[in-house]
Amino acid sequence: MKPHYLSPLLDPRSIAVIGASDTEGSVGAVVFGNLREAGFVGRVYPVNCYHNTVQGVPSFAAIGDVPGPLDLAIITTPTESLAHEVEACGRAGVKAVCIMSQDFVGTDAASRILLDRLVALARQFGMRLLGPSVFGMARPVSRLAAANFQGKIQAGGLALVSQSSSVTSAIMDWAESHDIGFSSVVSLGSAADVDVGEVLDYLVADPKTKSILLYIEDLKDARIFMSAVRAAARSKPVMALKVGRYDEGARLGRTHSERLIGRDDVFDVALKRAGVLRLRSINQLFIAAQVLNGSYKTRGRRLAIITNGIGAGMMAVDRARDLHIELPRLDETTQAALHALLPPQSEVTNPVDVLGDASSERFRAATELVLKDPNVDGVLVVFTPQTGTDDQSTAQAMIELRKTNEKPILLAWIGGKKVEASRKLLAANHAAYFHTPEHAVEVFYSLASWQYNQQLLLQTASPLGEWEAPDIETARMIIDSAVAGGRTVLDELESKAVLRAFHIPVTLTMRANSADDAVNAAMGMGLPVALKIDAVGITHKTDIDGVSLGLNSLVNVATEANRMLTRARNLLGENMVRGLTVQPMHGKKSGRELMVGVTTDRAFGPVITFGSGGIAVEVFNDVKVALPPLNEYLADALIRRTRVKNMLGAFRNQTPVDLDAIKHVLQRVSEMVCELPQIEQLDINPLVADESGVIAVDARIIIGKVPDGARRYGHMAIHPYPAQLMQVTSLKNGLPLTLRPIRPEDAEMLAAFVASLSEESRYNRYMNTLKTLPQAMLARFTQIDYAREMALVATVEGAKGEEIIGVARFTANPDKASCEFAVVTSDQWQGKGLGSRLMEALFAAARDMRLTVIEGEVLSSNKTMLAFMKHLGFSIQKHPDDDGLKWVVKQLV
Repeated sequence: MKPHYLSPLLDPRSIAVIGASDTEGSVGAVVFGNLREAGFVGRVYPVNCYHNTVQGVPSFAAIGDVPGPLDLAIITTPTESLAHEVEACGRAGVKAVCIMSQDFVGTDAASRILLDRLVALARQFGMRLLGPSVFGMARPVSRLAAANFQGKIQAGGLALVSQSSSVTSAIMDWAESHDIGFSSVVSLGSAADVDVGEVLDYLVADPKTKSILLYIEDLKDARIFMSAVRAAARSKPVMALKVGRYDEGARLGRTHSERLIGRDDVFDVALKRAGVLRLRSINQLFIAAQVLNGSYKTRGRRLAIITNGIGAGMMAVDRARDLHIELPRLDETTQAALHALLPPQSEVTNPVDVLGDASSERFRAATELVLKDPNVDGVLVVFTPQTGTDDQSTAQAMIELRKTNEKPILLAWIGGKKVEASRKLLAANHAAYFHTPEHAVEVFYSLASWQYNQQLLLQTASPLGEWEAPDIETARMIIDSAVAGGRTVLDELESKAVLRAFHIPVTLTMRANSADDAVNAAMGMGLPVALKIDAVGITHKTDIDGVSLGLNSLVNVATEANRMLTRARNLLGENMVRGLTVQPMHGKKSGRELMVGVTTDRAFGPVITFGSGGIAVEVFNDVKVALPPLNEYLADALIRRTRVKNMLGAFRNQTPVDLDAIKHVLQRVSEMVCELPQIEQLDINPLVADESGVIAVDARIIIGKVPDGARRYGHMAIHPYPAQLMQVTSLKNGLPLTLRPIRPEDAEMLAAFVASLSEESRYNRYMNTLKTLPQAMLARFTQIDYAREMALVATVEGAKGEEIIGVARFTANPDKASCEFAVVTSDQWQGKGLGSRLMEALFAAARDMRLTVIEGEVLSSNKTMLAFMKHLGFSIQKHPDDDGLKWVVKQLV
């Protein structure tokens, strides 16, 4: 594999500091001094046009005078010099630039013009820019301290990516006092060029980074961010601290969905869907980082509490209930064993009270019993120093228990001087200990939330389900007709026609231009009926008394129609009123009114909303959101987050509703927004549900134009499963073969496929002879981001069902025009045309992504593969870094 394209920036071998200085406290002095003091192993050159030496090191007058190639230039000179210095760096062949001008403002128009100029210069010379940032960056594991920070940054496994220099400095100061180390610290500043998504992409492949912390204020490109953070979260714990959780004032939206959903709601669900843990404070960030390092995992949110002080235990109980953490009743077998172990006055349900004089052995035995309970996912031990207790031996007992148990053991060691020594013992053994029960409970909540978010990350939904295909062409024709007419809103009949094209049940609706038309429509469909005004620009018909329900006589229909038309024309004007719509009453006596909608977030694109419906939807404000695409698991999770879910089951004389029908509608709406990027907003309100199914009573769709040249699914933050790439073909011998994109559930099949390969095939593909893929690599190969990579599997039906016999994959390069590929086929299936079928399908997938070049590495000794590449039209070139490899390249256009 070639080095990551950000390596010259984040792992440079040579650095020049432009503006390096002897002036105490200046950015140039601090940065150059930090680089030298940290012991950077590469070359560091000071550049200063006024002095021959800086801090005793010979300096150069200009960047062009520095000898040899330069990976990174750090600019610490004033803002007015930036354009000149960046251009000089480009002409000197510098690969990356970090701008650290202390006087850069970044918020005024002049600064934005300057940033555009700097980015244009960087692109002209093929450089990457970090910043402008006052803090800079550091890679303690590589002894790189290119930071404006007067303190020590320890090496460790944590990476911090921050959008604020001041917050970065504060976190570094906090971490220094808490003995926390970092693999990387990157302050993005204005992020004129390099953004959070690209740095995340680098950290995914960085073996020194074990977990990642993000401080986020805003996003430039949510698609790149989601792609990168999902890739990172598949292999490493990722935590995010987001500020700006509240919108600036209320919004006047055109649909219920638009008005009810805040931007932070969307960001929150995006992080969950990406498998990221959302944090609310810096303190939370570091507490969570202590346990989200792979050694603490929980399969659920059921917590047992053990304490020798019931008051302290109840502090934990209160916080657990605040966070909706389940405190299960212990199994009867566990309770019986605890009764036999503990004094008679002890409590053995949950929390378990081992009493104030509990010895270390009593603590250990009780904790061991509770850990074995099948109803428990984690244990919190709350210790208070009392007469008869031994904090040191109790701490040692907990340390020993942790070594033999997979379930997390969290420790709240309450007190001060009396427990100081045992806290040091716990810290030395990397135990998860806390000063208060509340903090410990919050960390268990974080663990449980992270594990749940990891499940959301695994969910892959196809935009077109395996059920009856939607009539996309009809839906597009309706929308295109409205766009061609200059309209942005579909009327009720058009909106329902689009829903019907996606197999969402809707009420029969007819248009009536007059009271006579309304009567005729009612006669045809049968009484009782509902009348609704049909007028231009009216979002909520009830606002102008434009809805009349349950009309059970033709006289009532005629009277109401005349009244509604007259009132609407008086209020809105003759030309604004199109007429009426007539529809039969839905007839669902036990129906629950729900709302399903779509709104468009400016960063994350289409968002699906669900909650209670009807005219009081904004009063109850019971609406939750999810990012499409949805599958059944995600649709069910969305429903369960609302309060209205409690009304969907049986209560009083009401029968439970058909939940599968509601989930079906949510998945169909998900399909709709995936395939129809013109849809900006949608309301189905009410969607009436009962035991026999659902029906959409009213609907409204707002549309917009799609930019020319937009990519399929380019409007989505999460790329759907590319079902359009699935195909059934055959080998040379006529045997049927399925080619399809890989899915997360293919992990077991892929492991079996790799295990079946010969040592030679495994070495040719993976450049080692590993018999089995490590779990992290298996996850990486099956849980892919279809927006920037593709893996196609060739499958056949074997004796034990579907089995993989070949895999071809590519990953798009940062230039977004080329990609790097790999392919491997089962030894017993070689020579049957399998490799050609896979590669041709891979070429088609790359063209579908608008890539123009496909390239890859082949061992020089693999003559068979090199001949195959030549047969497919690849040119075979010398590898730029390794004589043992060949570089093969094919143009796709």
